[in-house]
Amino acid sequence: MRVQKLALLGMFLGAVVCAAPAMYAQNCTASPGAAIRCFVANAVTTKLTEPRYGMTLAQFQAYGVAVAEILRTNHTYLVLIGISSAVADAMPPRNLDGSVNESAQELAVSQIVDAVIAGGFAPTPSSVTAQDLEWFALDLVSAMNHTDGMMQMMTPGVGLRIIDSYLVTGTSNGSVNWPQVNASLTNAVEGFITAGLMKIPANQTAAPVETFVNSVAQAIYTYKVSTNRPTL
Repeated sequence: MRVQKLALLGMFLGAVVCAAPAMYAQNCTASPGAAIRCFVANAVTTKLTEPRYGMTLAQFQAYGVAVAEILRTNHTYLVLIGISSAVADAMPPRNLDGSVNESAQELAVSQIVDAVIAGGFAPTPSSVTAQDLEWFALDLVSAMNHTDGMMQMMTPGVGLRIIDSYLVTGTSNGSVNWPQVNASLTNAVEGFITAGLMKIPANQTAAPVETFVNSVAQAIYTYKVSTNRPTL
């Protein structure tokens, strides 16, 4: 519940405490999307929030509408929640020495979300773009970065650490043997499926899952290089 409230922050902050100005009343009731745009504009006007990621006000309003569509999907929303919690736990916005490195985490989020979309694991709702999904995941990760140790207790990043273990095993003298790593990850996915630990929908094969896992391994490697971490 707390995560859901945090996810809604950028879109609805101020909506329940500040009514839209009277001159916007007609436009604000024209449609659900119009209502959300008014809520977002009002929150920005009253300085309760501000556009992020270099957005203009119009783009921020459109993003608010996109978030509403994402939250209605259930499946895509839950996939992004899972990704975000795993990244916040296993790939924090800090270098090994503790210094801040937000760009490393942000790149990891973007790469993994792109892989999820490419694999068809998180269908993009109508009128929602891949960029919207990335921004949504980044908002979630940003909120989860400040959970007073709760994410570490829950260890949602265990899946990423398992993938990283194959990276560590396939690395020698700082060089990754990618054919070995990819083959090992493919065998691991097939083993999980055979053991019933991973279920593939009846209309799909294991191939997209294997491609996704290999893409995640690449994102983990990029993150580790950027943050100077030997392991997650």
